[in-house]
Amino acid sequence: MLTAKAYAATAADAPLVPTTIERRDVGPHDVLIAIRYAGICHSDIHTVRGEWGPIAYPQVVGHEIVGEVIEVGSSVTKHAVGDRVGVGCMVNSCGECDECLDGEEHMCERGNTGTYASVDRDGTITQGGYSTHVVVNENFVLRVPKEIPYEQVAPLLCAGITTYSPLKTWGVGPGKKVAVVGLGGLGHMAVKFAVAMGAEVTVLSRTDAKKSDSLAFGAVNHVATAEEGALESLKRSFDVVLNTISAPFNVDAYLRTLRPHGALVNVGLPPEALSIRVGSVIGGRKSFSGSNIGSIKETQEMLDFCAEHGIASEIELISADQINEAYDRVVAGDVRYRFVIDTETL
Repeated sequence: MLTAKAYAATAADAPLVPTTIERRDVGPHDVLIAIRYAGICHSDIHTVRGEWGPIAYPQVVGHEIVGEVIEVGSSVTKHAVGDRVGVGCMVNSCGECDECLDGEEHMCERGNTGTYASVDRDGTITQGGYSTHVVVNENFVLRVPKEIPYEQVAPLLCAGITTYSPLKTWGVGPGKKVAVVGLGGLGHMAVKFAVAMGAEVTVLSRTDAKKSDSLAFGAVNHVATAEEGALESLKRSFDVVLNTISAPFNVDAYLRTLRPHGALVNVGLPPEALSIRVGSVIGGRKSFSGSNIGSIKETQEMLDFCAEHGIASEIELISADQINEAYDRVVAGDVRYRFVIDTETL
């Protein structure tokens, strides 16, 4: 067993604190990673604060992980000591169901094993990336291209694949018009990807506060949706609307901005049920859909796409003792656009 330094939550209403955790011995198909950077995702906050249901404490979160391989198991073939690698939202799956056999581990029939707060195949609770080391099965470890700035890689393992996958699935490319709802950790990646794919991109945000960023990321337009008539003026404008916000919104109003055969795809997760008029989708044969991360194969494809097109996440690098402050700032929307922890400060 390896003892690793970490930052953990001890209760839903308590700040994260320094601690140590035990990592399992490296098995035949395992990779031991010295974590260099770990991203902060809003999912981390929801989890440790019990907002998505009860969890076992103490809990180390973090599913945006990048570091170096320092040991490999006897049967490992995909990675070698010294490789720069990443780990995203899952670290295992059953490997036997139709979805796993089809290369879609994230849709595992038995439920994939999350990087943290999940019951692993050996019965232990997984602990995430706010730590110095992690042991992961080689099949869930990703190769990180050297072309991507090291400290800007981690958020790609969640925010990156969460937005890349639906854009690819719904055929975004040259000649397509795409709207991205919300310019946050997810939204800014969606804009960069859609632009690199060749689409014409519009950002739909409540205000004009981030307009200069939208245009800098390659969007051709930024619309302040809080202004009266803003969405009405966009009827039949887009082929795909990618919603990245996790708050209630007027589904029908956004569906009206779609062209016939268009799709409104949700990657944000509002806590409340949303209402929709069926007529809003029937008239133009439109789709109201959702998407959640992607397979290991597709995540690797996304990283390679980033390397080819010079794409990286926009980050604020912090030390471990700033994690609790960063949590409050994420909740307040005060980050452009993702916090990343320098794990050497643990």
